[in-house]
Amino acid sequence: MSRTLALLLCAVGVALVACGDDDSDAGGTAAASNRSKATGGVGCGADVETPAPKPDGGAKKPKDGLSPAKRYEVTLETSCGNITIRVDQKTSPKTAASFVSLAESGFYEDTVFHRIVPDFVIQGGDPTGSGSGGPGYSVRDVPPPDTAYTEGVVAMAKTAAEPPGTSGSQFYIVTAPDAGLPPEYALLGRVVRGLDVVRAIGKLGDPASGEAGTPLRTVVIEGTRVRES
Repeated sequence: MSRTLALLLCAVGVALVACGDDDSDAGGTAAASNRSKATGGVGCGADVETPAPKPDGGAKKPKDGLSPAKRYEVTLETSCGNITIRVDQKTSPKTAASFVSLAESGFYEDTVFHRIVPDFVIQGGDPTGSGSGGPGYSVRDVPPPDTAYTEGVVAMAKTAAEPPGTSGSQFYIVTAPDAGLPPEYALLGRVVRGLDVVRAIGKLGDPASGEAGTPLRTVVIEGTRVRES
C-alpha cells in the first residue's frame, strides 16, 4: 500500500518523549564496539538525556560541490550505535554537498531522531527537535522517476508545499522493505554500515501515534564523522 510522507517535516505538535551496497550489514558483528558511552555499551537499552533544542537556521549553504571521483561516507554516532551513510553525490550533488557540509560543521551534533514510525522511517536532522526546524536554506535535486525508497535508503524530508527534491537538513532512513513513497524526496544515499542500529531505533516509535512517530525513547546524534576515499 502506498504511503504519504506529507508529515515528515510537520511534526510540530508531537512532544519528544524522554525525549545498495553489499556491506550494508558489515557493522552488525561489531555492534557492541559502536555503542555510545552515554548508553553504557548496551545500545538502545538505556535512557539518555534529551539535549536542549538548538537554534533554528544559521547555517551557510555550501558554495562548492563534492568531487564526483571520490567516495564520501558520513558516520552518525548515535546513542544506539554508529550509522554510516554513503552519500550519492552523482544523483544528488547539491543534497550531498549540503549534508556533508552540515555534518562537518557539527550541525547535527546533539540533535535527536524526533520521528520514529515503526516499519516505515526514522527521521532526524532538526536542530530544534520539533520537526519544523532546518539550516536556514534549502537545496533541490529532483530524484529519478524510478526511485525506490527501500530499507536502508536515506532521503531528505520536505513539506507538502515544497517542490519535489527540495531539502534542508532533515533526513530520514527507511526501515520498511519498501516505503511505497512517490519519487518526490531527494536521495541522499544509503546506509552501508550500522543497519542493525537503524532497525533497533526503528522499534522505538509509539505505534499508537501513527505516522506522527512519537519516540518512546530519546535517541541522540552525539557526533558526526566524514570520511573521503
